Amino acid sequence: MPDCLFCKIAKGEILAQKIAEDDKTVAFLDIHPRAPGHAVVIPKHHSETLLDLPDDDVAALFLAVKAVSRRVLSALRADGATIGINQGEVSGQTVPHLHVHILPRFTNDGGGSVHSVVSNPSAEPPEEMVERIKKQK
Repeated sequence: MPDCLFCKIAKGEILAQKIAEDDKTVAFLDIHPRAPGHAVVIPKHHSETLLDLPDDDVAALFLAVKAVSRRVLSALRADGATIGINQGEVSGQTVPHLHVHILPRFTNDGGGSVHSVVSNPSAEPPEEMVERIKKQK
């Protein structure tokens, strides 16, 4: 995508504080960090969401997330991490290119778990929901 910010970073057209790079992924510090060492890992293949990413690139993306997480957490001596994807504008995705956030976490940093992102429990019984989900391909 010619106008995609993350595609331009992947191609080296826009500078970023790169942490790691291989033939399928790039990892760099987030330009608007929510924590020290807040990094993002992107596939070089333009995909707006995880559902759009070719299957052959999924493993490479998550292996990069694992490796970058290890390096960032070790370097910052973090107590943990929140790792996540905002998929779609409604979830807070501001750049329409798949990216995985790695947020180093520290004791008493004021952050919450992924469960604190939304509170919208279903009124549908779980047995009905699971059947509806299992019917989808």
